[in-house]
Amino acid sequence: MSRITARRKITRLTVGSRTLAGEDLLAVEEPLEIRVNGRRLAVTMRTPGNDIDLAAGFLVSEGVITTGDGFNTARYCAGAVDGVNTYNVLDVTLGPGVAPPAPSLERSLLTTSSCGLCGKESIDAVRTKSAFVIADDPVRVDAESLTTFPEQLRAGQNVFEKTGGIHAAGLFDAATGDLLVLREDVGRHNAVDKVIGWAVKENRLPLTGTVLMVSSRASFELTQKALMAGIPVLAAVSAPSSLAAEFAAEVGMTLVGFLRGDSMVIYAGGDRIVDRADAASAAVM
Repeated sequence: MSRITARRKITRLTVGSRTLAGEDLLAVEEPLEIRVNGRRLAVTMRTPGNDIDLAAGFLVSEGVITTGDGFNTARYCAGAVDGVNTYNVLDVTLGPGVAPPAPSLERSLLTTSSCGLCGKESIDAVRTKSAFVIADDPVRVDAESLTTFPEQLRAGQNVFEKTGGIHAAGLFDAATGDLLVLREDVGRHNAVDKVIGWAVKENRLPLTGTVLMVSSRASFELTQKALMAGIPVLAAVSAPSSLAAEFAAEVGMTLVGFLRGDSMVIYAGGDRIVDRADAASAAVM
């Protein structure tokens, strides 16, 4: 059963010509209630699929867990409609010795697909302290290799290919340029949480020596999620926000925007980006 896409009857209109009736594929958007030890933590709007990754990554982003050992099990529970499980309620059991989320972390509002920070109780709660120090990560990224990441990401966006309406996040090995994992979702923050959650299940935190590539702009929220997972480099096909750039510089993260074709704009941590062609020209001179 696929719940990632849905068919919808449409009317296609081109100005000056006849309208045509037909069908179109849309990316599915449904709520997911994340519970921890039976207690509701948050409700987020997401594209179904990789829900356990999403829950695990969300717990990392919120500072509840920092290693794979902190995530024990997850199961779908109540949420039936007409006797059929909707698979929209997921209950997570934490690992031994892991403290449950503080009541202050519980979201008071629905987290929409466009806002992963919605429902935070205060401005102070927006910033979450990370267990990892990424400023000390000695990773270096070859600029030419980095320019191949958007194309690799796009090639793996199967749902985007069908719908044209979904975000993607991919985790790359900075040394080899290999794509380690790719996740799609209507919410860019959810796509990132799904990537981080994959790393949780693989027990790979912190994600030293990696690059997080997103198909959207680089917001403060995505920058913070990268920090919480120990990711030293964040790259985006579009622009960062001012707060994202300031935050990246503050925590020692490399932030790249407008990564398109053979060009990019580096907003923070430029010493990690190595342009070998430029270095070779300097050596000749």
